[in-house]
Amino acid sequence: MATKLYVGGLPYSTSEDQLKDLFAQAGTVASATIIMDKMTGRSKGFGFVEMSSDSEAQAAIEMFDKKEYEGRTLTVNEARPMEARPPRRDFNGGNQGGYGSRNNY
Repeated sequence: MATKLYVGGLPYSTSEDQLKDLFAQAGTVASATIIMDKMTGRSKGFGFVEMSSDSEAQAAIEMFDKKEYEGRTLTVNEARPMEARPPRRDFNGGNQGGYGSRNNY
């Protein structure tokens, strides 16, 4: 079974191919994804790598966690499901969506 890893502290210039090549040193990489900002299209400085086995994932954690990569210190650990967050508020103090807000004229 593949294990997904969270990789934080990536240089903003890192490509998905570079991330995949880096983690290939620890084993077979099933996928590598850099998370991009929706508004700017630029990297957010973190991503996810899916290793082909649990043992390769553990090897990658030991190999790269708290190690320097292109001037930045990486954080590598097993990815956890995204936690639920409260709804975002708009600039007028209401919930996003428009229904029932004060400025819907």
